[in-house]
Amino acid sequence: MQVGIIADTHDNVEAIERAVAVFEDEGVETVVHCGDFIAPPVLPFFEGLELHGVLGNNDGEVEGLEAGFADLAGSELHGRFADLTFEDTRFAVLHGEDLDDVEGYAESGEYDVVCYGHHHEREQREVGETTVINPGAQFPTVPSEHRTVAVVDTETEEVRFERIG
Repeated sequence: MQVGIIADTHDNVEAIERAVAVFEDEGVETVVHCGDFIAPPVLPFFEGLELHGVLGNNDGEVEGLEAGFADLAGSELHGRFADLTFEDTRFAVLHGEDLDDVEGYAESGEYDVVCYGHHHEREQREVGETTVINPGAQFPTVPSEHRTVAVVDTETEEVRFERIG
């Protein structure tokens, strides 16, 4: 199974459209969003994908985001943290303002993958048996090398980054 990871879209519809096209090309059907959607009108651009999201520090329209998620089949807004399992691969998903929280989940050994955003820099590293991923961010002030999304293959545990911007 291919799981797409995205974060910090910050209302950037053009980047979301490009990311969705990349996910479709990669055979992704399930996407994890690590927060900072900003506003509900961006959600329909994820139509056709199973979307799991967490709230970021800039997601103020919570009721609107919840209503938008309700309109996307098979999708869910999980609050500030999500514990998800896809084909025996366990994901911790958070926005990641506090890097101590990210480290705590990674060091716990409970998760195969810890995904976070907020810091707007692409990252992949290992903490014991856990892969830590920040997929990058999707707005113009972010350097192009960090305007990426990640794709996780749950069978091989391979992580690939794809440029969006």
